[in-house]
Amino acid sequence: QVQLVESGGGVVQPGGSLRLSCAASGIIFSDEMMGWYRHFPGRQRELVARIDNSGSATFYASSVKGRFTISRDNAKNTVYLQMNSLKAEDAAVYYCNLPMRLSSWGQGTQVTVSS
Repeated sequence: QVQLVESGGGVVQPGGSLRLSCAASGIIFSDEMMGWYRHFPGRQRELVARIDNSGSATFYASSVKGRFTISRDNAKNTVYLQMNSLKAEDAAVYYCNLPMRLSSWGQGTQVTVSS
């Protein structure tokens, strides 16, 4: 079955950067679109960014466009989210998943933005 393991979260000051990673298994990674989502308490998960299977096409939520960059390494079955210029409102638990066929959610990785 699909397994998704997120890492890279932590505590960062406003304006800082973090790079999240998601290792996927149980799929033919190079065939799959991948996405990053985030979950705020009391709200549904929202799509932050997605990338097509080859890495040539990306989409970003308007709230992160220009600050976040999604990328992937198909040789490592890993998708990344580089987050720059972090704001307090970016604080959330971040998850990866397959936008075209959502699978079981991993444990996520907590991002805290605080001075």
